[in-house]
Amino acid sequence: MTTSDLTLRLRENAWIGDAVLELYVRSLILRQQGKVDAEMKTRFTCNQFLSCHGNPTAVEAEIGVTYQREGLEAAFAWIRDTLEPLFIKQEAKRKRLGK
Repeated sequence: MTTSDLTLRLRENAWIGDAVLELYVRSLILRQQGKVDAEMKTRFTCNQFLSCHGNPTAVEAEIGVTYQREGLEAAFAWIRDTLEPLFIKQEAKRKRLGK
């Protein structure tokens, strides 16, 4: 596979992963808050937050690959175990700083 093929594959997997992440986060917010919170959703899914775990495209691609190989629940579990704890920490810090 050429570098351009690998880049294309990464982007395709990230495109799927982005959709899975959006679904997870929107469902989480509705479950926890009982209302739509677009700002929180944006904080959880933005590249700035994802870069806390690695290259944002690679993070989304990992979610996409997990979804395609193991299904939605496995992808959700990866997000819950890997990204959600980081997000909770950042949200707590944001609240302490009054942002």
